[in-house]
Amino acid sequence: MSEKHPFVRGFLAAFRAGTAPDRSKNGELPRSRQSKLFFIVKRFIVYSFLFSIALVVCLRWIPPCTSSVMLTDHLERAFSDKKQGPVHYQWVDWEEISPNMALAVVAGEDQLFPEHWGFDLESIREALERQERGGRLRGASTITQQVAKNLFLWNGRSYLRKGLEAYFTILLELLWPKSRTLEVYLNIAEFGDGIYGVNAASKIYLRKSPLRLNKRDAALLAAVLPNPKHFKVSNPSAYVRKRQQWILRQMKQLGGVGYLRRL
Repeated sequence: MSEKHPFVRGFLAAFRAGTAPDRSKNGELPRSRQSKLFFIVKRFIVYSFLFSIALVVCLRWIPPCTSSVMLTDHLERAFSDKKQGPVHYQWVDWEEISPNMALAVVAGEDQLFPEHWGFDLESIREALERQERGGRLRGASTITQQVAKNLFLWNGRSYLRKGLEAYFTILLELLWPKSRTLEVYLNIAEFGDGIYGVNAASKIYLRKSPLRLNKRDAALLAAVLPNPKHFKVSNPSAYVRKRQQWILRQMKQLGGVGYLRRL
């Protein structure tokens, strides 16, 4: 029977329609669900990457109006059954902060800050060794890492959060000068319950502007940074006083505020 026969032509047309893949109007094969999902995920990753770079570049010059940690604090206070005061935060430029304060946080938190590229590998190694001996994993975060976490991320110890912290740390080191990183750190670091930044801390605790902080003032504020919810500036414990004296000695050993010229 010839293919020209109407019955044969109908049969072949039906067979081809059933076995050939569906095509869209423009002749292209439609994506499967799996490929569509992959396309969406890939696009999300690319857009997130570009957005993160744009955000870090903008914040090199624009003062952040808040931080991720502060936003979390706002939400916790809003939905908490306990009556809590407001979050205190007001940006202050680098020129309005005493050099003593900048030196104190470097002396107390990250003495290799001018030299490293965001990660203190020696401190990380020592922290891991302490953990292997049964201690807690702590004390390895640089100032850059703390800015990355406090400004963009959330508190926690998950691998996802640590991975994102490392990513933003690299971006900050590549796109910001050290002085900007330290300026932002001084403005968003938590110094007490709901008190963020050296401007709020110096005015609330010491009744003076951040530009007028002397060495002892700066060392006292820096002494509470490892755990500002536990250590108090207004009622310093013996440990805080001891740490204040240690920071003062470190500030002297670093060579005073002239050390900041290395930034």
